[in-house]
Amino acid sequence: MEKKWIIKSPIDSTTVEAFRSELKVSPVISELLLQRGITSFKEAKNFFQPKLEDLHDPFLMKNMEKAVNRLQNALISNEKILLFGDYDVDGTTAVALMHTFLKEHTIHLEYYIPDRYEEGYGLSEKGIRYAKENNFSLMILLDCGIKSVKLVEWGKELGIDFIICDHHEPGEIVPDAIVLDPKQSDCSYPYKELCGCGVGFKLLQALTQTNNWEKQHIYKLLDFVAIAIGADIVALTGENRILAHHGIRLLNEFTRTSFKKLLLAAKRSFPVVLEDIVFTIAPRINAAGRIYSGRKAVELMISEDEIQIAQLAQEIEQYNQERKKIESATTDRALEILEEDNWYHTSKSTIVYEKDWHKGVVGIVASKLIDKHFKPTIVLSEIGEKLTGSARSINNFDIYKAIDSCSDLLEQFGGHTHAAGLTLKKENFEAFRNKFDTIVRNLLTLEDETPVLIADLELHFNALFEKHENRTLIPKLKRILKQMEPHGPQNMKPVFYSSNVFSKSVRILKEEHLKLQVTQPDSDVVIDAIGFFMADKQLEVAEGVPFEMLYTLESNIWNGKESLQFVIKDVRAMV
Repeated sequence: MEKKWIIKSPIDSTTVEAFRSELKVSPVISELLLQRGITSFKEAKNFFQPKLEDLHDPFLMKNMEKAVNRLQNALISNEKILLFGDYDVDGTTAVALMHTFLKEHTIHLEYYIPDRYEEGYGLSEKGIRYAKENNFSLMILLDCGIKSVKLVEWGKELGIDFIICDHHEPGEIVPDAIVLDPKQSDCSYPYKELCGCGVGFKLLQALTQTNNWEKQHIYKLLDFVAIAIGADIVALTGENRILAHHGIRLLNEFTRTSFKKLLLAAKRSFPVVLEDIVFTIAPRINAAGRIYSGRKAVELMISEDEIQIAQLAQEIEQYNQERKKIESATTDRALEILEEDNWYHTSKSTIVYEKDWHKGVVGIVASKLIDKHFKPTIVLSEIGEKLTGSARSINNFDIYKAIDSCSDLLEQFGGHTHAAGLTLKKENFEAFRNKFDTIVRNLLTLEDETPVLIADLELHFNALFEKHENRTLIPKLKRILKQMEPHGPQNMKPVFYSSNVFSKSVRILKEEHLKLQVTQPDSDVVIDAIGFFMADKQLEVAEGVPFEMLYTLESNIWNGKESLQFVIKDVRAMV
């Protein structure tokens, strides 16, 4: 479908030049930093060289002192501690992080990952029963629990205490427990965008400070936090940037055997960037919980037995391959249903279900349907008399708010602006579908309904290289851009816009990818470019036809030689 292009308004040239002169960088880098709110040498230094000593004091988080005291008492008294984590990447990495650290201080430690199908998201009755039957007096909930008011109340009646490490939006009532969640309205913690694993890390940071333990013991666990940050698509600003930066460095320089074997099974290699976490590591960790059990992912991450790790990595790779097949078949069937039901031809939303769909892929399928129809989308699976599934949003539309407005028809729900989970009785489906669509219709704007591509700034090819630089090597501009990683929300990879571009050669790779060489009339460079799944754009970039494009700057290694390459986001013939 046609996408709307937005090129950010250029910053005043005097401001750009003054900042460029202070930092001794190119105008391109200067403007990109200013766009990100970086306006001083000190801020730029902190951005390019994030320091662990700049992490916030964990005791600024509401209830942190209570949480540390309760955990400290449990360790001293040899109480049995149960780590309860969600079955997704954020939850399982949080459990792996906490288990790896605490096992050095107690032998009375276990973990519990709920079954996606039997128990669903969050704290479960089955998990509480397990804790009670096995004499656990403290449960630490990771990446879940903020809305488990009734279950926590029941657990406390059974004699179990709870520490909740969550990052989701609290409801009107917070569980009667020791709650660590920076999104609590009365929590003064300076950074609100931590993932669940990040909140767990802050608890360990506070415990370390209290006991004057060596900080390196928790810093050696930052690979778990980086993977959770990448997988959960949280903001790559402030504290998250510090944690992700050092976690990725750890992942590359002191690679945990579990991640080494996981990438080996996936036929990928190191070094990795956050993008590799999002598209390679995270889907495989998630696949364990989607197809079999999230426990497999935790077992992989905490094991020290290389043979067991290799076996688990292969199993998880098989789960991922199975997940892909199920996901593809479910997407095809969902598209058929949408085509056959006239309701969807005029609706502003997509809500679809079928009895035999695998609950583990409905979130991914929702994203795939958005690629086709670009509407706020909910995909459900029928389990008994209930429908349960996932929601995904478009642009800046707040799908959690829309679902919350239908709470009278729901059994359970939770999530964020862009993604949510929900459960409802089958008998309420039609009423929910109609009410949700009405709410979407009232809240959705015309801008929300149009896919948007945003470019940071316009770039002429002559700005790619400095005058003295060899045009066949990687330019300084690209090397500095690489230092702006890790990329993610609020620090996305810079996208550039260029107009009056011409192709020197055009070919199609594997019948679906666009491969070309591009230049501009007054430029002395010719750059390789690739547009994945853009074979249908061939005529728009034919030789002799001027076009405009959006793209990122990448490095391409071929036959041992590294060169600059554009990865095209979109192209349009110039009128």
